Amino acid sequence: MSFQSEIQRRRTFGIISHPDAGKTTLTEKLLLFGGAIQEAGAVKSNKIKKGATSDFMEIERQRGISVATSVLAFEYNGIKINILDTPGHKDFAEDTFRTLTAVDSVIVVIDVAKGVEEQTEKLVEVCRMRNIPMLVFINKLDREGKDAFDLLDEVEQKLGLKVCPMSFPIGMGYDFKGIYNLWEKNVNLFTGDSKKDIEDTIQINDLTSPELEKLVGDSHANDLRDNIELVNGIYPEFDKEAYLNGGLQPVFFGSALNNFGVRELLDCFVEIAPKPRAKQSEERIVKPEEEDFTGFVFKIHANMDPNHRNRLAFVKIVSGEFKRNTPYLHVRHDKKLKFSSPNAFFAEKKEIVDISYPGDIVGLQDSGNFKIGDTLTEGEVLNYKGVPSFSPEHFRYINNADPMKSKQLYKGIDQLMDEGVAQLFTLELNGRKVIGTVGALQYEVIQYRLEHEYGAKCSYENLNVHKACWVEPTDSKNDEFKDFKRVKQRFLAKDKRGQLVFLADSMFTLQMTEQKYPSIKFHYTSEFK
Repeated sequence: MSFQSEIQRRRTFGIISHPDAGKTTLTEKLLLFGGAIQEAGAVKSNKIKKGATSDFMEIERQRGISVATSVLAFEYNGIKINILDTPGHKDFAEDTFRTLTAVDSVIVVIDVAKGVEEQTEKLVEVCRMRNIPMLVFINKLDREGKDAFDLLDEVEQKLGLKVCPMSFPIGMGYDFKGIYNLWEKNVNLFTGDSKKDIEDTIQINDLTSPELEKLVGDSHANDLRDNIELVNGIYPEFDKEAYLNGGLQPVFFGSALNNFGVRELLDCFVEIAPKPRAKQSEERIVKPEEEDFTGFVFKIHANMDPNHRNRLAFVKIVSGEFKRNTPYLHVRHDKKLKFSSPNAFFAEKKEIVDISYPGDIVGLQDSGNFKIGDTLTEGEVLNYKGVPSFSPEHFRYINNADPMKSKQLYKGIDQLMDEGVAQLFTLELNGRKVIGTVGALQYEVIQYRLEHEYGAKCSYENLNVHKACWVEPTDSKNDEFKDFKRVKQRFLAKDKRGQLVFLADSMFTLQMTEQKYPSIKFHYTSEFK
């Protein structure tokens, strides 16, 4: 198959939602359709020890939440699909934000009973800023929930989206009969049997047909006709161009747990979702069709295999072909690196690939060369934008709880920070280490992983910091900057890259500092170059 046709058949997307909307379950059902797995894991059930395929960290299995982004791939109808299943929990939002730099489109999952929730709003906002095409999947229709039209209104108002229903429910909750698929013009009947791979689909081109009454009963048939008439009157027709530009969002209804409505979503997605897209670097726009390979690291995961202290850097391929055992330029280090065993993923199963194409995600064995945001090329100096560190919201001193294991502790902290789990700041005054996170749950994860993966124990001590700001002086030699460093000495720290950070103890302090030192800029993300 030619290079161009390999690009055409790639689809790389992320699944985002508030926790518990059914994101991981949907991921599993998509894998079932792709024939990648034979049996889905019950994500929440403790009785069934088979955890969700995409949750492979022990702490994820215990809590039933996704902590890190999983990378999964499968083939469906000749299309190569790469899924990035992201954490929904707000304490892990930074991982999700970074992952959104590596996807070409997104599926937003919404719980039918809870509607649009806070975390969904934040994530959709990031997608809208980047004009990422979005598909909406309203999940858990077999449970009692909000009216379909109310949900569509909520999606439009709270998320600022322009929706276009591609399927519509017939009944809901205990009265749920199935779905009418506006995209394929057929009725999909709900039996409630989650073991069935594909539900019964009956082709109905004409909704006035008496066949509809036989399938769903008189009242449901009349309701459906009225609803579809309303849908056609209120909502715009599907326009692929508008969807690809982020101006229109198709909506599907279903129940991922019962494997219902998932095939319709997948069939439509494969047809309309964007192939790998061009990406902006600091130097120029890079198109996937270019012959020379380029890619960037958007995630690092330590200890994928607890028996070996290994780290994997996840690289999104932007252009050209990535070939095994070929030297590529690591732009930040300005040196060539060769990779003998690049991995493709299916959850915890990895296989070595000889060649990968734009849109694919490969995992590269890493001994500490990579940081998030690093670029690999065939020789051209390029720097991809958009993988920032955000200003943390929680700060604690980290202390060594076992002096015999200080080497393991520092190695563990070093590797976990490279993953982007949290951020490490070293105080200028006394060299104490401070860990900043987006959410408090991250501290538990760090403590757990340090103990179980590195054999090191840590304790925390509270630190009163309101915000961490990266400092950018207009002139590092002027008296104002020297005065700032002298006066604010005990609030200054360096991040892992050696950039100066101001740890403000309150909003008031930050505002007063900005007024007193006008020549210094304070940034809430690390990417201000």
